[in-house]
Amino acid sequence: MTQVRTFLGQPYPLGATWMGNGVNFAIFSEHASGVELCLVDSMADAKEYVRIPIKECTDQVWHVFLPDARPGQLYGFRVSGPYEPERGLRFNSSKLLLDPYAKAIVAAVSWADEMFGYVIGSEKEDLTQDCETMRGPSRNHS
Repeated sequence: MTQVRTFLGQPYPLGATWMGNGVNFAIFSEHASGVELCLVDSMADAKEYVRIPIKECTDQVWHVFLPDARPGQLYGFRVSGPYEPERGLRFNSSKLLLDPYAKAIVAAVSWADEMFGYVIGSEKEDLTQDCETMRGPSRNHS
C-alpha cells in the first residue's frame, strides 16, 4: 500500500474540505471504536489503494488532514465498532461507507445484497453480520 502524509486535522467542518493546502476529512460517530479513511484512484478500479487509520477524535468527530490530497479525490470510510443490532449498533468495517457529508457521489448507486450490513435471507434475519466487502467511493468536490 501507498504511504500518505497525514496531520491531525480539525473536527470541523464535517466532510471533506479543501483548505487551500490540502484536504481535511472529518466524520461524526458517537459509538465508533475506529475509523479508516480509504482513498481510491479511479472508478474503473474502485478499490482503495490506501487505508489511513484516523487517530484523532474530538467530541466524537474523527478527523485527519492530508496535505497532498486535492479536490476530486475519491474516498470512503471503514468504521469499526460494536455489532449489536438489538441496540441499533451495526458497525461493519468490511463495508466501504459513503461520507454522509459528501458533496458528490461519482457513480449511480446500484442496490445489491452486499450493500447491507447483514446477511439477506438469513434465518436470524437482520441479526447476522455480513462481512462481504463493499465498495462505493465519494468524491471530494470542495
